[in-house]
Amino acid sequence: MADKLKVTLVKSPIGAVPKHRKTVEALGLKKVNKSVELPNNAATLGMVKQVSYMVKVEEV
Repeated sequence: MADKLKVTLVKSPIGAVPKHRKTVEALGLKKVNKSVELPNNAATLGMVKQVSYMVKVEEV
């Protein structure tokens, strides 16, 4: 299991559910095609799972 996850926003959250928009913002993603490295823990995985249709995840 990797230590970190690289999360990339691939779809705009404009038309998304407001709760999902806030989740994307909480992950630190502001613009489409921008990436952030986050720790691989239960909290991060839960957030990523909720907005999985908008993000791409890679293990680092």
